[in-house]
Amino acid sequence: MNTTEITLKHVIDHIVPADATAKALCKKRWDSIAKPLHSLGWMEDTVARIAGAQHSADIHTEKKILIPMCADNGVVAEGVTQTGQEVTAIVAENFLDEKSCAAIMCGMAGAQIRPIDIGMAVDTPRVEKRKIAYGTRNFAKEPAMTREEAVRAIETGIALVGELKAEGYHLIATGEMGIGNTTTSSAVASSLLHVPAQEMTGRGAGLSSSGLQKKITVIQGAIERWDLNHQDALTVLAHVGGFDIAGITGLFLGGAYYHVPVLVDGFISSVAALVAVRMVPDCVGYMVASHVSKEPAAHWILEELGLTPALDAAMCLGEGSGAVAVFPLIDMAAEIYHRMSTFEQIQVDAYQELK
Repeated sequence: MNTTEITLKHVIDHIVPADATAKALCKKRWDSIAKPLHSLGWMEDTVARIAGAQHSADIHTEKKILIPMCADNGVVAEGVTQTGQEVTAIVAENFLDEKSCAAIMCGMAGAQIRPIDIGMAVDTPRVEKRKIAYGTRNFAKEPAMTREEAVRAIETGIALVGELKAEGYHLIATGEMGIGNTTTSSAVASSLLHVPAQEMTGRGAGLSSSGLQKKITVIQGAIERWDLNHQDALTVLAHVGGFDIAGITGLFLGGAYYHVPVLVDGFISSVAALVAVRMVPDCVGYMVASHVSKEPAAHWILEELGLTPALDAAMCLGEGSGAVAVFPLIDMAAEIYHRMSTFEQIQVDAYQELK
């Protein structure tokens, strides 16, 4: 089946759990390496997660890419952001010139970057177009998108993973660019976790106190209007989400379907991960958490997903910056895993697991 023909329903029906045998073999290899047991912490656990996701203890992490999903959000009309949505297109183009933070970081980490226009309000000269629409609608007045548009955006992410798998990529980092997407993310997270918007909503890219209160009021109003605390994940996504969140949801589902580990970035990315897991619980085994954002909801979501991040660096930039920041850690962990001598090879008694 061609990757562009694979439907969301097909993917949901055919995702299997990460490979427990490969994960166990990976952990056995770690325990045989000549160092104190479990002494690399997150690095060991993450290599094991990658083994489970790739369905092989012979892991590969060499070819890496960041996919920033770029989209605009109609809710910015409510004054919930400090900047206008014209910034989305500017930064999306900057990804291609290594002028954005995440792009510069990709260069340092040896990763490729491929921004996707999945719903920007304008067309730009060079950003790859997979546009569902020219931005979502204002969810303070009407649903952000139709259910069909949400499904198409998710399927776009799934198809991208299929293409990247065919191109030989071993790891995918999720990123985004879209003015207003902390508003959409807070709305989705608040709805799915049944936590009031007051507790789940932060200042985003620098709102004033009055701006923050406006943002909270808009979110809580939409949740109550459509009774989103009692709706399924796809319904919530369509009503108050964004095309970027939907596309990233597709990346996570596609990662599980194609057995490609996908890195969770910060707040927006983790909300997409939550949507994906609510749709297919087994896809969590294909996710790697990178960092915990300083947005209020970030800790709630990672705890809900049962994921442990590598970094707590008070980052809230977005773009995929946190995910790219841990690529070097994964590279170091993989190198140690493959190359370091075992206790047997250096003729030293192995450490024993003490009770």
